[in-house]
Amino acid sequence: MVTRPNVVIVHDYLGQLGGAERVVEEMCAVYPDAPVFTSFYAPDRTYASFRERDVRTTWLQHGPAIASRHKAYLPLYPLAFETMRLPPCDVVLSSSSAFAKGVHAPPGAVHICYCHAPARFAWRYDDYVEREASVSPVLAAGLRPLMGAMRAWDVRTNRGVDMLIGNSEVTRRRIREYYGRESVLLYPPVDVDRFRVSEDVEDFYLVISRLVGYKRVDLAVEAATLTGRHLVVAGEGPARGQLEQTAGDTVEFLGRVPDETVASLLSRCRALLFCGEEDFGIVPVEAMASGRPVIAYRAGGALETVQDGLTGVFFGDQTPESLAGAMDELEGSRIDRSACTSRAFDFRPEVFRSGLRAIVDSELEKRGSARLKEG
Repeated sequence: MVTRPNVVIVHDYLGQLGGAERVVEEMCAVYPDAPVFTSFYAPDRTYASFRERDVRTTWLQHGPAIASRHKAYLPLYPLAFETMRLPPCDVVLSSSSAFAKGVHAPPGAVHICYCHAPARFAWRYDDYVEREASVSPVLAAGLRPLMGAMRAWDVRTNRGVDMLIGNSEVTRRRIREYYGRESVLLYPPVDVDRFRVSEDVEDFYLVISRLVGYKRVDLAVEAATLTGRHLVVAGEGPARGQLEQTAGDTVEFLGRVPDETVASLLSRCRALLFCGEEDFGIVPVEAMASGRPVIAYRAGGALETVQDGLTGVFFGDQTPESLAGAMDELEGSRIDRSACTSRAFDFRPEVFRSGLRAIVDSELEKRGSARLKEG
């Protein structure tokens, strides 16, 4: 039995509030003595819990405006991680949606990568730039040759990972397709305990999202404007200006809101709208933890969390009309609150923590057994 392994955690960057950062928080909870290595760290832009951690950065930390313009440094991230020097350890636990898995593990260490997704911008480039407001057509064309190099780097550095963990079956399929190898499944943690079921449900639909193109918040805005339904949009991002220009009088933009407000909105909304294709998607689980149903695009990780007709409904085409039809369907159905909360319970942090411990311990035991046989 492996006890108290010496673990080092590596993450792409700590500069935003997102599901990947929540995963790193839980990794830190499982291994509280582990230092966190990352390309850059912006304490005021990510979760406050990291201020209590031993966070170590690369030379990118000193890049001008790195926190606000981190995408501009895209060509430099591979070099930053390949030149990162980690201390001796038993396990390198990387949290990666692009770059962290490219780090070199110290001699004798096991490298286990929690893969949020193979880099979307590299492997699904056309998809990514089509609705990314910050990428102009000229810039998109200029970056295209770089994507081939990024894909080659992604495949090459994948060979230095001993075990891959996929955050959904969607991600596992992409790992198989792009890297030609298998992975184990471990859903990301969702802090379901911070949400409460309310009896005071109000007549508004809700979007909680970063306002970037691939999240497809435009579908929710257009569907609400088309049908005259009240929509509340909580979140901030580069697409906000364009969304506000197309929104009708029934659409309300709140910008970034604190966690307490998020929980209140989720408990009171008619339903959460989830319009993009995500590799997992934490917000639908948070809505279900609040006893509220989800209307989701029939693709990606939502198919693994939302139960059609039981905890929500799906729409099949990414058009305002298809979404509006799903809203009609939901309003004509009866979604049981207890079914929603019960489903959300499957993704609580305790499940993630125990699963991660089991995977790490198992891999270390296998490594130890192999060394004994070699001896």
